[in-house]
Amino acid sequence: MKMGLTGGAIAVLLLIAVVVGYGTFFTVDQTSQALVVRLGKPVRVITNPGLNLKIPFIDSVIYIDKRLLTIESPAQEVIAANQTDNSNLDASLVAQAGERLVVDAFARYRITDPRKFYQTIGPAGADTQLALLLNSTLRRVLGDATLIDVVRNKREQLMALMRDQLDQAAREFGIDVVDVRIRRADFPEQNSQAVYKRMQTERQREAAEFRAQGAQKAQEIRAKADRDVTVTIAMANSQAETTRGQGDAESNAIYAQAFGQDPSFFAFYRSMRAYLRSMKGGNTNLVLGPNLDFFRYFGNPSGAGPVESATAPSAAVPEDRHAVATAPAK
Repeated sequence: MKMGLTGGAIAVLLLIAVVVGYGTFFTVDQTSQALVVRLGKPVRVITNPGLNLKIPFIDSVIYIDKRLLTIESPAQEVIAANQTDNSNLDASLVAQAGERLVVDAFARYRITDPRKFYQTIGPAGADTQLALLLNSTLRRVLGDATLIDVVRNKREQLMALMRDQLDQAAREFGIDVVDVRIRRADFPEQNSQAVYKRMQTERQREAAEFRAQGAQKAQEIRAKADRDVTVTIAMANSQAETTRGQGDAESNAIYAQAFGQDPSFFAFYRSMRAYLRSMKGGNTNLVLGPNLDFFRYFGNPSGAGPVESATAPSAAVPEDRHAVATAPAK
């Protein structure tokens, strides 16, 4: 009987020791940080991983994630500032479409002060509070920016400004905001198609204008080229005529010099040249009188006749200006 009571007591003591040990020891892993709370009051923060102690039945442990966390903001319509700069084509078209944007954003944050985090919002209300802060910051920052700045010009600057403002507001809860990103910023569906059509029409108008300017420039270039060709040909013809005149003058000078040296031989040579040219080929018949000066060398090799009294080169029959009547051979 005594052995049974002793064994029961030992079992009870062992059970009590296990319960006390389970309530005394706790572990913290690498991804978490622990907040020891004693009767509802935070007394200790543990950030290093490992085995730790607490007072059983009095202290409780709240684990808080120390990794980088994300809070999502659902897509919502934001009213941007009025468009004042219409010098840009896209800005003008955006202004015509209105000032509403559908914005989808998210933020990344880390809990750096578990004690303040627990005392202010706590793990249960963290996502809700941060979502409210993100929406408020989003509307405040984008409400002061124009649509074209949100869509294209200053998107990076606006996201950095949102991050700074959200981080400043979240520090009251022991939270550091690392980044804020606008995932999508677009026009409402009812406005998107109208804006795209306006942009397409405007681009087509610009393209037509550029083509017209190009055609005009091409016509000017062609006209200038044609004018240059005409001027060049005229100058070339003028120079050719001048050169031809100089050649004729030199030729006449040579003929005159040859006639002065030997008029008889010169007249004979010119006549032979004229015979050769006029009787060249087999398709020409000459109908001339036999007593013409043209045939004076046919009757007398010395050319004695009416031509001998000539004293100038004009007495000799020119080699290409004979009075010749030609008729097609039958």
